[in-house]
Amino acid sequence: MMNLPLAVPPAPTLTVGAFLPVFVAVAMWMGLASYGLWNLRSHPKGLNPLFFTEMWERFSYYGMRALLMLYMIAPASAGGLGMAKEWAGTIYALYTFFVYALSVPGGWIADRFLGHRRAVVLGASLIILGELGLAAGPLTFFYCGLTATALGTGLLKTNCTSLVGMLYEQNDPRRDAGYTLYYMGINVGAFIAPLILGFMAQGSVFGTALQAMGFASNSGWRWAFGLTSLAMLAGLIQFLLRQRALGVVGLKQAPKTHNSDTHQARVPLTQEDRNRMWVVAILVVFIMTFFFVFEQAGTTLNLFADEHTRCSFGMWSFPSSWFQSVNSLWIFLLAPVFSWLWVRLGDKEPSSPAKFTWGLFFVGAGMLLLVAPSLAYTANPTLKVTPFWLIGVYLIHTLGELCLSPVGLSTVSKLAPARYAGLMMGVFLFAIGLGNMLAGLVGGFSGHLPPAVLFGSLFGITTVMALALMVLTPTIKRMMGGIR
Repeated sequence: MMNLPLAVPPAPTLTVGAFLPVFVAVAMWMGLASYGLWNLRSHPKGLNPLFFTEMWERFSYYGMRALLMLYMIAPASAGGLGMAKEWAGTIYALYTFFVYALSVPGGWIADRFLGHRRAVVLGASLIILGELGLAAGPLTFFYCGLTATALGTGLLKTNCTSLVGMLYEQNDPRRDAGYTLYYMGINVGAFIAPLILGFMAQGSVFGTALQAMGFASNSGWRWAFGLTSLAMLAGLIQFLLRQRALGVVGLKQAPKTHNSDTHQARVPLTQEDRNRMWVVAILVVFIMTFFFVFEQAGTTLNLFADEHTRCSFGMWSFPSSWFQSVNSLWIFLLAPVFSWLWVRLGDKEPSSPAKFTWGLFFVGAGMLLLVAPSLAYTANPTLKVTPFWLIGVYLIHTLGELCLSPVGLSTVSKLAPARYAGLMMGVFLFAIGLGNMLAGLVGGFSGHLPPAVLFGSLFGITTVMALALMVLTPTIKRMMGGIR
C-alpha cells in the first residue's frame, strides 16, 4: 500500500487578477487589429492577408528581440544561458545584422527562382523552426534557431513588403495609405509581443503557474519562444488560406526572353538617374547612424531598464521587457499627427533630407536625456531611477523615427530607377542591419564605459552627423532633381 505524505504543501495561489495584464494586452491587440481591419476595406483585398502576415511575423521578431539579450545573460538558475555580456552583445549584433542583410539575397531568390509568395511561405516556415530551436533550450539548438530565424526573416520581410506594392497600379493614390496601414500592422505586432512574452519570461506569476502544472518555474523563457513560433504559424496559415485575395500577384513569372526586354535592361542610366542613386548612397550613411542609436532599444536601453530602472508604478510591478512596447504605443498616438502635419504644411513641407536631419537630432536628444539619471545611479549604485526617464526617451526616439523611417522607405522608392528598385531597397535594409550590428556591439561592451559617457557619446555622434547632413542638404536636394 502506497504511503501518503502527512501534509501536502499548498499549491501556489493563482487568481484571474494575476493575469489581468495579459487580458488587457490581448484586448488592446484585438482593438488595434480591428482598427486596421476596418481601414483595409477601401484597399485591394490582398492587403488584408499581407497585413496579418507581417503583424504575426513582427510579433515573433520583436517579442524575441525584447528577450534575446536578457535571456543570454541571465544565469542558468534563472533559466537563461549565463553568457558574458560581451559575447551576448556580439551574438545579438550578428543576428540583428543578418536579419536585415539577408533581405538582399532574399529578394534576389524570389525574383529569380521562387516568386514572392513562395518566398514568404518558405521564410515563415524557417522562422517557425528557428523559434522552436530557441524554445528547445540546448545551446546548439539556440544557435541553429537564430540562423534559421535570420534566414527566414530575410526571405519573408522583403517579399511581403514587395507584395504590398504590387497590389497597386503605379499612380494609385491609395499606395501611400496602404503602406501606412501595413506599417501599422508591424507596430501592432511589435507593441503586443513584449507585453505578453515579457510576462511569460520574466513575470513571477507565470513562473508560479508553470510550477503549479509541474514544469520548471524558470522555463518561462522557452515557453515565450515557443509562443513566437505559434504566432508565426498563425500568420503562415492565414496567408496560405487567403492567397486567393492576391490574385496573380507574387506568382513566379516566366523568364523574359523578348528582345524588347533585353533592350530595356540595357538602356543606359541618365545623369539624373545616377545622381539620384548617389543620393541614396549618401543618405544610407545617415540611415545607418540613426539606427545605430535607435536600436540601442534592444541592447543598452534594455539593460538600462533591467538593471537601473524601477519597473513599477505605485504597487504595480511589471517586467523590464515591457519597455520595448513603449515605442509602438507612441507610434499609434503620433503617426496620425505626423501624417496630418505633412499634408497641412503643403509647399512648406520639409524635404526628405531635412526630415532625416530632424530624425538624427531627435534620436540624439533621447540619449542626452539619459545622462542625468546615469550620473545619479553611478553615484549611488543601489538607486533605481523612475520609469518616466525611459518613457521620455522612447517618446523622443519615436519623433525621430517618424521623421526618418517611413520617409526613408518612400524616398528610396522614389529615387531608385525602376530596374534597380529592389537593389536600392536592399541597400536601405542593409544599412538598417549595419546599424543594428553596431548597436549590438556597443551593448555588449557597454559595461566598460561609464553610462553617462556612453549616452553622451551617442548624443555627440548623432548631433555631428545631423549637422553634417544639414550642410549637405542643399546639394542633395539639387541631386534629387525635383523629388522631395
